[in-house]
Amino acid sequence: MREAASSSLLNHRPFTLFWLARVASAVALQMQAVAVGWQVYELSARPLDLGLVGLAQFMPALVLILVAGHLADRYDRRTIVRLAQAAEGLAAATLGVATVSGSISTELIFTAVFVIGAARAFEAPTLQTLLPGIVSGPLLPRAIAATSSSTQTATIAGPALGGLLYVFGPSVVYSVCAILFLVASLLLGFVSIERMRFEREPPTLRNVFAGITFIRHNPIVLGAISLDLFAVLLGGATALLPIFARDIFHTGPWGLGLLRAAPAIGALTMSILLARRPPRRRVGRLMFAAVTVFGLATVAFGLSNSFLLSMAALVLVGAADNISVVIRLSLVTLETPDATRGRVSAVSSLFVGTSNQLGEFESGLTAELFGTVPSVLIGGIGTLIVVALWTKLFPELFRIERYREHKR
Repeated sequence: MREAASSSLLNHRPFTLFWLARVASAVALQMQAVAVGWQVYELSARPLDLGLVGLAQFMPALVLILVAGHLADRYDRRTIVRLAQAAEGLAAATLGVATVSGSISTELIFTAVFVIGAARAFEAPTLQTLLPGIVSGPLLPRAIAATSSSTQTATIAGPALGGLLYVFGPSVVYSVCAILFLVASLLLGFVSIERMRFEREPPTLRNVFAGITFIRHNPIVLGAISLDLFAVLLGGATALLPIFARDIFHTGPWGLGLLRAAPAIGALTMSILLARRPPRRRVGRLMFAAVTVFGLATVAFGLSNSFLLSMAALVLVGAADNISVVIRLSLVTLETPDATRGRVSAVSSLFVGTSNQLGEFESGLTAELFGTVPSVLIGGIGTLIVVALWTKLFPELFRIERYREHKR
């Protein structure tokens, strides 16, 4: 495994290109989320339709993501990611053309989002497996934290830029998204990645489900993934931000952009700190504490009637979530052998990554049934209950002190 040329990630050219590609792709996704959310609510004014946007992304991932993990352990991972990004760019371009031509509808948006969800099913887990082939040794936990910062940087810049460009029309947002997906694909083409040589196992059901088998027999990985799963599933208040921006705080798309950027401000700040000083002791307790703060901040956001106080609560949500994400990714990466990393990453993406979309559906559905604010409160309180239960169900995870050595 290649070692970094120096102790600084900034001097590691392949990682820098990888980081920039992550930023470009994530900015496009966040801009697109602002445009889709505002446009859907503008077309239908139904909270449930905001939830259906998340469901449309979740359904293809549910079917495809285990297959994607198997392919990631058999074929060129970089090529898989680049093809997925090209598909996402094409879907964004389609939304732009439809908006300009006047043929846009909620049905077409759901279809395009479905395609994006299918592409993300291949991109997200495969992208996670590339990092150990770029950075190794003691730099890996820091690289994971720095990679998380790329997503948070995008989550700050993306919504703000999307909200600003939406003033000129959603077609402008979609066009920029398509360009950014292309840039991400091109940047990854210049990233030098160590090719892992594995024996190509036949595509049997046993091999496809090998990631689930590994996780089921590893309580630390299972506990970390499932804790994040339920926290994200129950705390998906971001799906309702268009309602808060338009009906509660009475702002325009710019207000939605600020609200969506707020969690990323906290997450980016925390990821920078973690990249410089990654957790080295009591990582299990720190993860549980972070999810607890996540739930409390979600409750505070639901109870707030002030735009600034709500922004502050969302910043805290993002900071706490980032701590949990960095610890989970580090534990999963370091606990998993290279030969099964694609399939384990796929399961992790299925149960955590796609739970973002399923959480959006849950929030939209509960908002339709009980109201917007009660929906947020239910999610925050539910997260706190999960933390209490998981402390008892996964004591090995709660008591873990340090990261283990990287498994080959």
